[in-house]
Amino acid sequence: MAVSSFLFILLASVTGIILAFEPIDHAALNYSGDQTQIPVTQLIDTLKSNYDEVLSVEIDEAGFVKASVLSMEGDSGDFYINPLTGKKVGEIEKQAEIFQFATSLHRSLFLKSTGRFFVGLASFLLFLISITGLILIIKRQQGIRAFFNRIIKDNFYSYYHIYLGRLSLIPIIIITLTGVYLSLQRFEISPDIVLTHDVDYTSITDTPQRNLAEFPALKNITIADVRYIEFPFSPDVEDPYKISLTDRELLVNQVTGEVISELSYPLVNMLSYYSTVLHTGRGSVIWAVILAAACFSILFFIYSGFKMTFMRRKGRIKNKFKAAQSEIVILVGSETGSTMSFASLFYKELLNKDIKVHLTQMDKYQQFPKMKQLVIFTSTYGDGDPPANATKFLNLLNTFKDIPQFEYSVVGFGSLAYPSYCKYAFDVDEALRASPVAKELLKVYTINNKSWEAFDQWVDQWGERLALKLEVPRDNTVTKPRKKPQKFEVIAKTYAQESPDNTFLVTVRPEKSIKFRSGDLLAIYPQKDTHERLYSIGKNLDGELLLSIKRHEFGLCSNYLNDIEVGASLNAVRVKNPEFHLKKNQNAILIATGTGIAPFLGMMADNENKKERILYWGAKNEASFALYENQISTALERGLLSKFVPVYSRLGKEKIYVQHLIASNHLAFSNALKNGTVLMICGSISMQKEVIAALQVICETYQLKSLSYYQQRGQIKMDCY
Repeated sequence: MAVSSFLFILLASVTGIILAFEPIDHAALNYSGDQTQIPVTQLIDTLKSNYDEVLSVEIDEAGFVKASVLSMEGDSGDFYINPLTGKKVGEIEKQAEIFQFATSLHRSLFLKSTGRFFVGLASFLLFLISITGLILIIKRQQGIRAFFNRIIKDNFYSYYHIYLGRLSLIPIIIITLTGVYLSLQRFEISPDIVLTHDVDYTSITDTPQRNLAEFPALKNITIADVRYIEFPFSPDVEDPYKISLTDRELLVNQVTGEVISELSYPLVNMLSYYSTVLHTGRGSVIWAVILAAACFSILFFIYSGFKMTFMRRKGRIKNKFKAAQSEIVILVGSETGSTMSFASLFYKELLNKDIKVHLTQMDKYQQFPKMKQLVIFTSTYGDGDPPANATKFLNLLNTFKDIPQFEYSVVGFGSLAYPSYCKYAFDVDEALRASPVAKELLKVYTINNKSWEAFDQWVDQWGERLALKLEVPRDNTVTKPRKKPQKFEVIAKTYAQESPDNTFLVTVRPEKSIKFRSGDLLAIYPQKDTHERLYSIGKNLDGELLLSIKRHEFGLCSNYLNDIEVGASLNAVRVKNPEFHLKKNQNAILIATGTGIAPFLGMMADNENKKERILYWGAKNEASFALYENQISTALERGLLSKFVPVYSRLGKEKIYVQHLIASNHLAFSNALKNGTVLMICGSISMQKEVIAALQVICETYQLKSLSYYQQRGQIKMDCY
């Protein structure tokens, strides 16, 4: 539908933007002088005093008064007047050529009746697109109540497609419905009705005679209520004032001021009037600006819609091996194409290992005669529904039963901000577990917010089970391209050898000034032509970047940073991470394990307002604390940190982790969620999952809202790897 109406909607939007400036340009003349509350009797009296003959007066949507008058000495003709003085204030100018051109193109594409039909049809199609878009947003946001909740950012195009769609929905619906109605009117399917007054002129009397100010018919009527006044052609009592108001038409005796006849405008006339006003923005600069913004939004929807379509198609791969030849089959359920991008990387890496693998959509599940491993990558759409290319999978799974046994793995992609986080992945896993020929290789694995680190971790786990060494490149279509690296000077550091758990601190300063906040990331390039490594950063009291790093025996970047000397420079790029920023006026509970403490050290140092900051930190033993003891002790002394709660997993016989600490402090965490305290989590993916599970239990125990509710409000923030 969007494709078929693309050209007409494009032209209507562009010309709509141009025409939206016409009422703005008209209002800039300011001929009304904000005098629309003048009584209409005063206006009539002023005109009759200033001119020999007054034919008519028209008040346009902007409140400007146009008069048609005759005068033996002064101005005659049609022009704008000052309603207070009756004097001429401006000529009635012709429509500017650019607006004439845009109007003709907007209404009929220069094709007269044929063009008007297609423009009207395009308006109707755009209305249908708006309604279907509304339904899709409601489904994506998981209910109409969550319509205005925070949008989870998949990518730039889908995010702003939804964001602008919500903002411009009502204006676009108004534009389309009024456009359709005006088209019907031009084809006389819904024409205006001409009012015909039935007047008994023989019964009209000329008594009692009244002054204009005393006319009973015109009491309490101001210029703002009037559209048009037709003056009497003669002094005869049978020749009345014909006054068109916003909702009715009056015939008023010019001598007595009594109403001779009064007719209300029928519905079609009212619809015609307000459709014109709402469609064009006449009389309201604010509404004209809104209409222009809505037209700009439509242009963006056209572009982003095509862009997202091409992104989905770009993810399609021509398989090297046919389905019947392949021992490993990858099935993908993807709504926007991002899940397909991850699957494609995994597929290409298997091809690099000379493995016969086949990649296809979940709805194309069939009997794979040589399949030994089934890998499913799937997102969840809406409230636990399958994505568009996976709606038939569960039925197909039950169709093909007489097949050899195979092992399977399910990977779910989603966002913890949604209540039905990866629900469809769990539905698929449950269906496969019920199959007599399917055996679980790995438990269902979930990936939050397209986390590259979580995906890389799963690839390693899957490869280990099959004795495969898999390395998925980070420079790919999934991760965002970085800016050009710049130099950072190492100004202080410790060494891994000094710490019992091989962790160390590095403090760096950019050689060129850059803005950054605690919680941002630093992408470090240890050598030329090597892949980046991301580290969460804290900002210390001197405005320098603090990194906390664990050295791995074969870790390229961690060994590089451990070996680098003070005074040396390294190549890196600051990566904004606004989803993990903490506002200065917010209370917060900070949850970290190991080196995940780095951004929280910066957030403590930045706590100028001395808001409540409680740090829960997990490590192996007390010796691990020595690396951070000075900074944490100083923060506690200065009131920058309210409380420090460490937990050491190897201190006693029983291993205790940070999630156990959260569970034992359930009341404190329940109260924190209730009173708006922000919970921030930084550390490993496995820790994140355990902490989320503990928080979920607390929410259920205390009958709080779901975790997704708090994440939607920005009350739960995570940066895990």
